[in-house]
Amino acid sequence: MSSRRHTLAAEERRVKRRLGKYRLDLLKPEKPDAKVLAHGGYKLRDEKTGKIVFGDRSYQFSATLEEVEGYLDELDAAKA
Repeated sequence: MSSRRHTLAAEERRVKRRLGKYRLDLLKPEKPDAKVLAHGGYKLRDEKTGKIVFGDRSYQFSATLEEVEGYLDELDAAKA
């Protein structure tokens, strides 16, 4: 019996739910290039201002899903 809990789509939904309390959007490229396919694939945008807040360091969509979760963990720790 396979579990859908650990699929990429399920992980993205879980991260999006966490992002909601900070009013951040999870963005993915429509057509990823070679860099994005090799590492990364996500960036975060402030819902209100539209400013990119994470995932565009050396190139667009440079964050992995794990790095996004680490960023959220830091936000949670700062909020506590």
